[in-house]
Amino acid sequence: MAKPVRAALGEIWITCQICEGDLFRVRDVLLNSAGMEFFTLAWADENATGLICWRCGYVHLFVNKDIKVYRVRK
Repeated sequence: MAKPVRAALGEIWITCQICEGDLFRVRDVLLNSAGMEFFTLAWADENATGLICWRCGYVHLFVNKDIKVYRVRK
């Protein structure tokens, strides 16, 4: 299982929109489009950073590359 992380955009710490939790699992997400899939060029679609809330599971997507992810020490 992935380890929890916290994330920030500049000086703003990100919290879950649903439960206000501040721990997430992080993964890269490919933003596929139908046209690119049709021409088998999905690999060229844009990527996003997915933050999955550790508490409720809500998925937050960020295309902004300035997002920083920090490991949580336990």
